[in-house]
Amino acid sequence: MLVDSHCHLDGPKFAADRAEVLRRAVQAGVETIVAIGNGDAPGEMGCALELAEEFDPEVEASRGGRKSDVPRIYCTAGIHPHEAKLATDADFERLSDLARHPRVVAIGELGMDYHYDNSPREMQRDVFVRQLAVARAAGKPIVIHCRPSDTDANDAWDDLFDRLRRHWTAELGGVMHCFTGTLEQARASLDLGFMLSFAGNVTYPKAQGIRDAAAFAPPDRLLLETDSPYLAPVPHRGKRNEPALVAETATFVAGLRGVSAQMLGETTTANFRRCFRLD
Repeated sequence: MLVDSHCHLDGPKFAADRAEVLRRAVQAGVETIVAIGNGDAPGEMGCALELAEEFDPEVEASRGGRKSDVPRIYCTAGIHPHEAKLATDADFERLSDLARHPRVVAIGELGMDYHYDNSPREMQRDVFVRQLAVARAAGKPIVIHCRPSDTDANDAWDDLFDRLRRHWTAELGGVMHCFTGTLEQARASLDLGFMLSFAGNVTYPKAQGIRDAAAFAPPDRLLLETDSPYLAPVPHRGKRNEPALVAETATFVAGLRGVSAQMLGETTTANFRRCFRLD
């Protein structure tokens, strides 16, 4: 029983074998996937919902397959900080529409990225706050991307926490996706009601800080993800990642925490359902 709480199934890297990727996920024990709806521009934020509907178990059965051949796919919709400079009023209206769809379980990924600075920082902050308003109105949690600059490990986090404290509510909560912050930033995230989610980079030799955070996270605030097609765990590093490999990340994190992979899978699945209000 595993959940890949964050993967990017749209785009060309899965175009040739998307159905086979999903079947491999089921074979690896991945029952549920959250497909992230950013696309390559704000106008593509419905991409994950399209995939969730195309690969619905009921649709699979209508094609002659079995419902169990594909995982249950939920999705998000949002404007990534890289594309903040492209966001228009029409995009926020579209996001509000998508937020009301029952298969859209969260708004995101959204946040701050001061590493690449693909969009001006002030614009990133404004677009972030506007999306928080959409999520509040819809009563949906959020999925956060936060990456600081190379010169200041706190800059993006400080701006993120400042906006969350002023414009968000812990009752709605959300996920700190692919968490790579410090233990102090982990504590601040937990205080604000967030889950901490860990991807395959927790297995990388130089990622001791991520391992420390994965061991530190309270058991009821922990999630697993792939961030496919990125961040494949060792020994697949450098290759295309896919949802099936969340099983290997689960085994690794379970070892860090001194529990069985089965127990970790059950715990993170329960956390996922609670976070995204699926109980």
